[in-house]
Amino acid sequence: MIYVDNNATTPMAVEVAQAIGQAYQSAFFNPASQHQAGQKARRRLDDARETILNLVGAETTRFASDRLVFTSGGTEANNLALFGLSKQTGGQVILSAIEHPSISEAADQLTARGVPVRVLPVSGQGIVDFSQLAVWLEEPTRLVSVMLGNNETGVLQPIPEIAQICRDRDVPLHVDAVQGVGKIPVNFRELGASAMTLTPHKFHGPRGIGALVLDDRVTLNPSMFGGSQQLAMRPGTESVELAIGFERALQLAIETLPDAGPAMQRLRDRLEMLLTDLVGDDSLVIIGRDAPRLPHTLNVAFPGIDRQALVMALDMAGVACSTGSACASGSSERSPTLIAMGLPEDVISSSIRLSLSRFTTEPEVDEVASRISNCVKHLRQR
Repeated sequence: MIYVDNNATTPMAVEVAQAIGQAYQSAFFNPASQHQAGQKARRRLDDARETILNLVGAETTRFASDRLVFTSGGTEANNLALFGLSKQTGGQVILSAIEHPSISEAADQLTARGVPVRVLPVSGQGIVDFSQLAVWLEEPTRLVSVMLGNNETGVLQPIPEIAQICRDRDVPLHVDAVQGVGKIPVNFRELGASAMTLTPHKFHGPRGIGALVLDDRVTLNPSMFGGSQQLAMRPGTESVELAIGFERALQLAIETLPDAGPAMQRLRDRLEMLLTDLVGDDSLVIIGRDAPRLPHTLNVAFPGIDRQALVMALDMAGVACSTGSACASGSSERSPTLIAMGLPEDVISSSIRLSLSRFTTEPEVDEVASRISNCVKHLRQR
């Protein structure tokens, strides 16, 4: 089996597993406890939190520093931002048409509660059109949420420009950076966002933990209650062991990024070229080809082939990939992202997502291209 579904989750790095194992062997206790054992756990948890903040370019040296709230993953962090930040004032919430379901479906809940939600359109290449944002922000606005890099197409979004418009009008901007961190340089302060989501299982860390980074100037209202942990913004006993795994995974991702980022892009481009040569340039569509993209993500359509039939055929052929977001896995619904891009139906219904990692090798890419080509040709002959 060759695994090219790394946007769904990545295999844990050996060093991360070792760090977590050592943490469990160290017998960290409840970091909220007041005894010495609890204080030891608290100090280690705070060290991990500060390291993570520093690695993503947050401010930690001022008295009023940026904050990091641990969550159970990216979905909870996105929900916490959308509901917690949008409670600060009245008015609308604005998001893009290509957000992850943990944003778009949470926004549906806001709509059901009477909160106005407006959606920024995207171009045919999947780039957010923010030309009307300044005009929209003349109306009372609680929050703007735009992802950094799309989980299906890999297309990067103009976050600094959007952030400047939001800052000029004193409106908080939340950025879902789940797919970007560990794949491209991400600096929270340089992005200019008020809040940012990340989760380590996208860069060879543990599942079951994520984080929301918060600018020191924003207030987050909790979505859960029942404890004072994390300043009551997200109560519940924190896992010191998972936080240590998070920390180690991010350290490795940042350390290896200067080499791993270009390597992933070279392999992604090689896969794209091989598929074009093997299948034929007129028999496939590279989605977002002319837009800036994350280095590891390729969304390709084979018009005339059913996407789910192709994914199943590839699974039988030993290639693990997907038709889009893992959170919509198994769904027969068309991709909202590709629909928002205005792509033709035969492209939307035949697209698959191939996503690499820093552990993907050139022989694997070559073999994936060969197996995809064989499956496509077989399905076209049926």
